[in-house]
Amino acid sequence: MAETNGIVVGATGHPATPSNAGEFWIFGYGSLIWKPPPHYDRRIAGWVTGYVRRFWQASQDHRGTPTAPGRVVTLIERSFWASLADSHDSAPEKVWGTAYRIKAEHVTEVAEYLDIREINGYTIHYTPFHPADGSAPIRTLVYIGTPENDQFVGPQDPQALAEHIQRSEGPSGLNRDYLLELEKALNQLSPESGDSHVTDLSNRLRVIERRIRSGEAKVAVHEPPESISHEFTKVSSVEEQEETEKV
Repeated sequence: MAETNGIVVGATGHPATPSNAGEFWIFGYGSLIWKPPPHYDRRIAGWVTGYVRRFWQASQDHRGTPTAPGRVVTLIERSFWASLADSHDSAPEKVWGTAYRIKAEHVTEVAEYLDIREINGYTIHYTPFHPADGSAPIRTLVYIGTPENDQFVGPQDPQALAEHIQRSEGPSGLNRDYLLELEKALNQLSPESGDSHVTDLSNRLRVIERRIRSGEAKVAVHEPPESISHEFTKVSSVEEQEETEKV
């Protein structure tokens, strides 16, 4: 394994066992907040630091298609983000989300499930997670689409990004629903868990849709989702048929 800035990356692409007395924890900062992984027995709200959450990852397999990718969130190292020209030039110090503890007997199965769910440009990292209840930090696995992956799109004009999200659709549904569900889920975690980037995009999307309903703007045409194989049979013992998409 390699370690950079305190983040450990599994050399094989599969998670190494976190060192919390044999416990296995996963941090979710996107759809995992409202679409949890299977076989968890604890769910804790809290945050990680050193990152910024942005809708800078293309989605060809869930909220878009290969010919018309949608946009989903990833985490950007704060030091790298500070070097970029981002129209959203501020970001909270804490990236809120949820941590899930996976039962020991299901770790391998859930790891395979997440490898499929995060196949489109995301890689495995580890980072300390700070529970909102003030208890000790937990070392958690997290999937991140780093700037080196070919689905990373980087800074975008917020209005153009909101319009892109509004018109995108993939096998997991409308891109707009992903954005609005994330906003709702974050606001429910804590009075301080909102994310200004997510909220601004959501507000812009709502304005776009009001203009469409009033006839001031044209209705976006959503492409029919293309048929994409996720090889779900690899996780055959997971009975719940969840939407599978980004963290």
